[in-house]
Amino acid sequence: MKRGEVRWYKFQSPDKKRPVVILTRDSILEYLSEVTIAPITSTIRDIPSEVILSRQDGMSNNCALNCDHIQTVSKSKIGSLITTLSKEKLNELSKAISFALNF
Repeated sequence: MKRGEVRWYKFQSPDKKRPVVILTRDSILEYLSEVTIAPITSTIRDIPSEVILSRQDGMSNNCALNCDHIQTVSKSKIGSLITTLSKEKLNELSKAISFALNF
């Protein structure tokens, strides 16, 4: 598991299994039982707190990484690897997080 990986995660009901991106820094991942993630949704609002992902990014359809719903979850519930974000997308992600947190 590494920062920038898109993996499956099963959220509690009534939500569903959906892709998430790992946000926690690599240097601490092995020591934690929880990781910080941002969910990915098919609802694209085209706002600065989102990063648009497509088939070019390894996703099955167009979707948005939603930085308005960042959360910390149990590492044991993180599933299989879908894809890894490019450096370009990681830069977009950094800007989207800054916007979402007004930081």
